[in-house]
Amino acid sequence: MSNAAALFKALADDTRLYMLALIRQHRELCVCELESVLGITQSKASRHLRYLLNAGLVMDRREAVWMYYRIAEHLTAAQTAILDNAQLLLDSETLRDLNRKLASRRRLLEGCCVPQEKATVAGMEKAS
Repeated sequence: MSNAAALFKALADDTRLYMLALIRQHRELCVCELESVLGITQSKASRHLRYLLNAGLVMDRREAVWMYYRIAEHLTAAQTAILDNAQLLLDSETLRDLNRKLASRRRLLEGCCVPQEKATVAGMEKAS
């Protein structure tokens, strides 16, 4: 498969497009954040992220048991142009709703990927 075909195949799904948009807006997201916000299972999130990774659009990193994804550092001019314009095709109301869900999730420190020091501070605040 050509690089162009892999790129367009990676972009040929609404879930992957919303993942890319969220990752671009928030610089880096944990898989569990994407699962929660998009309402999908871990296996489905991982499968979609693998498409994006194989197309060279995102990079991953492991921190303990959690996987984090960010936009790849060395995108081609074509990849950058396509990503810039792909976001224009997304439903802005849906994207706003997803961002609200993510902000709410982060405020509540819900989920598995909360850094330990933040979880400890939040636990002490609730105990007070």
